[in-house]
Amino acid sequence: MTAEPVEHHVQWPVPPQDGYTVDDLFTLPDLPPHTELIDGSLVFVSPQRRFHYLAIDLLFSGLRAALPPEFSVEREMAVVLDDRNGPEPDVCVVRAEAVTGLDQTRFQARDVLLAVEVVSPESGSRDRTTKPQKYAAAGIPIFWRVEQDGPTGNPLVHVYEIDPLTKSYVHMGLHRDNLKVDKPYPIGIDLTAIGRR
Repeated sequence: MTAEPVEHHVQWPVPPQDGYTVDDLFTLPDLPPHTELIDGSLVFVSPQRRFHYLAIDLLFSGLRAALPPEFSVEREMAVVLDDRNGPEPDVCVVRAEAVTGLDQTRFQARDVLLAVEVVSPESGSRDRTTKPQKYAAAGIPIFWRVEQDGPTGNPLVHVYEIDPLTKSYVHMGLHRDNLKVDKPYPIGIDLTAIGRR
């Protein structure tokens, strides 16, 4: 007895001639979770690897541990940079007054103080080049790029701050075992704790 072939019918959205807008990102039906808009193109996110999830969890928890009341830590929420760009940082710190409720789906770039991207094999170019350039151009003051350290498997956190004259990021340091910074508020995170999660 042979199995009958299974047919998959996927109806992919056809992009408009000038690309999608942020409004489309939030109104198109049936988009996969965590779809991003980069330069008017929809970007579908691949399944998460365990390191990616654990690094996000570690940083999210660490940022919340010392959180002043004027800020909020958010994970995997769209940030509207302009009409054609709505990326979704893995973690971000926003102004508390920008939080409008439980049905909120996005934040404006002006309300984001820190954007964090955990690099995955499929998103490496976007996380290392495209997104940081766009975050800086939109005026987000601080960016963290998180990579997996080959020998230990722990997170390596590259910290960047914006240069207001050039609207580009300047590398301020690389943190291996402990992440200790003063901006956007005093933060201390034991990066080796990822293995204990």
